[in-house]
Order: sequence, then structure tokens, then C-alpha cells
Amino acid sequence: MSADRPTGQGALADEASGMGRLLLAPMEGLVDEVLRDVLTRAAAYDLAVTEFVRVSGSLLPARAFHRSCPELARASRTRSGTPVAVQLLGSDEHCLAENAAQLVALQPAGIDLNFGCPAPRVNRHGGGAMLLADPERLHCIAATVRRVVPESIPLTAKMRLGIKDTERTLDCARALAAGGVVSLVVHARTRLEGYRPPAHWEWVAHIADAVQIPVVANGEVWSVHDYARCRSLSGVSDVMLGRGAVADPFLAERLRALANVGDRRRTPGIDLRAAAMVDWSADWQRLQPLLAIYWQQTLGKVSPARAPGRLKLWLRALQRNFPAAGELFRAIRSLQRVNQVSQALVGHGIAGEQASG
Repeated sequence: MSADRPTGQGALADEASGMGRLLLAPMEGLVDEVLRDVLTRAAAYDLAVTEFVRVSGSLLPARAFHRSCPELARASRTRSGTPVAVQLLGSDEHCLAENAAQLVALQPAGIDLNFGCPAPRVNRHGGGAMLLADPERLHCIAATVRRVVPESIPLTAKMRLGIKDTERTLDCARALAAGGVVSLVVHARTRLEGYRPPAHWEWVAHIADAVQIPVVANGEVWSVHDYARCRSLSGVSDVMLGRGAVADPFLAERLRALANVGDRRRTPGIDLRAAAMVDWSADWQRLQPLLAIYWQQTLGKVSPARAPGRLKLWLRALQRNFPAAGELFRAIRSLQRVNQVSQALVGHGIAGEQASG
């Protein structure tokens, strides 16, 4: 099946010419509303998904959902207009349904169910990826939540390929589709594999063949080339970007620009290899104002003691692509006070109000 799909630069033209949706992944402890705001300013996404809201035996107040998704106060959209779905994590179908009904009243852009988190602290309680051991349970959860979520609010889910292997992968996907989810994101690795490469994009193709709902590929898309191979091997047009978008905030923009090139690929003079080239130095200049926004918004959200750590976390990711981000990270790595970090940012050409603390 997937072995016959084209790969390489030829696939880049063929696949990118039919641009699918680009989604911004939920990443616990990293992509909060501040980074969602910045990343969706940098590039256009069709949807973003929040960090998970843990549901464990009680009915959460509205403020708990607003804390995870402040965008609910703006019609569930980021400042740049990207719709934001709220992700729920839990293992009790009735408690999940009660909280989903509470969330429905806040009119989120979507409700997403987490069956992919590999974190031990989540899995110890039977949540996240551990639920992939029991397809019938997945169906029960999805169907119970579906009954309280109106059709006007998309109910989606995210899953991995399994816990240790792919023995139940297709059964899990079918169970979720039968339970009423309208779209399924597949992180193409097992829980045991964590975030170790490679991602098994060919398994996304197997899942897409097994269900009658849209399937979204996720995992190890760091570049235009990765995107092309993911599209080719998975056979799906929708892709969710995670760590690749954090490390390159303009990745989604590059993919959309490439799609425009692909639409004109019969025009003489179009060079897809050149279209995929990146001027990281120029993009660092574009990124600097966004870093300033990120720092100021972070200062407004977390305590002075925690703010430097949040900035360092993003800079560590950015240094994969931006040498200047590595230089800045090394310059502030030992700094703990907000005013010291602010001064270092200004010294590296990143404007912003001086902060104290």
C-alpha cells in the first residue's frame, strides 16, 4: 500500500500542490496560550489544540477551562484568529462527559480527547496512551462524550499507535470513529517509543484506510522535506506540527508558500529545491519582535521566578535552527532575575520594556 507512494523531491511537488490543513499540536508544559499566540502570529494554522485539561473525578469550574484556554474569552480564537480546541484527558467516561457538557457552554472551537500522552505521571493513573490497550473503552468514552457534545462543536481525538506495539492500532482507530469522533490525529509512534525517531508515517496510511473520518498525521515533521515525506508515506493531506513548529515558528508559512509553488509547478522557472531553502539569518530578524512579545506576555502570566525558565525552554528549541538563538540561550542560561534577562534581550537586539524582579 504505502510502498507505492512517491517519495523525495518529486513527491514534494505532487503532495504540496494539494495543501491540506495545518494544525498546531498540544504540548504539555511548552505550548501554552502565550506560545500559541506567538506561533499563530508567525504563521497561519487551521486549528490549535490546548494542553490537556485533566479530568479526574470532579466537575471542573469554568475557570479551569479558561485557565487552559484563555482564548475562550475571544470566541475560542487566538489574537491572530486561529480557532482553538480544548483537549480533555481522563479515563472515566461519565466524568469526561460531565466536564465536556460544562465546556460546551463556553463554546470552544472543538473538544479533543487525549489518548496519546506518554507521560508516566499520566499513564500511572490509566490515562493518555494507556487507554490504547482497550479499544472497547475508547469507544465507550468517545460515545459517552459524543452524546453531550452538539454537532456544532467538533469532537476529535488524538492517539498513538499503541502502548508497546501496533497489535490493536486499527481496532483503536475504528473504535474512536464508531464512537463519534469526527477527526483523528495520529502521533505515529507507540507510547514506548516516546519521541524517538523515526515516526512511522506508513501506519497513518493504514489507519486512514481503516476509518471513514479525516486522519491527521503527526510526529517528526521538522522541515519542508519531512512534510513532503510525511504526506507521501501517510497518504493524508492534514498534518499536525508540534516540536517542528516550536523550533521553526515559520515552518507552517514555508509549507503554505510551497503549496502555492506546487500549484504553479508547470510554470517554467519554478525550482522546488530553491523554494525549500531557508535564510535562517533573515528569519531570526523576523523572529526577534515575536520573542519580545513572548517575553512580555510570559512576564504577565507567570511569577518572576519562573519566567526566565520559560524563555530558556523556547530558546533551547529554537537553537536547532537559529544559531543566534543558541547564542542568546548561552547568554542567559545562568541568569535568574527578570531584569537581567530583559537587559540581555535588549543587548541581543530584542526590544522590549525593561522589567524588574
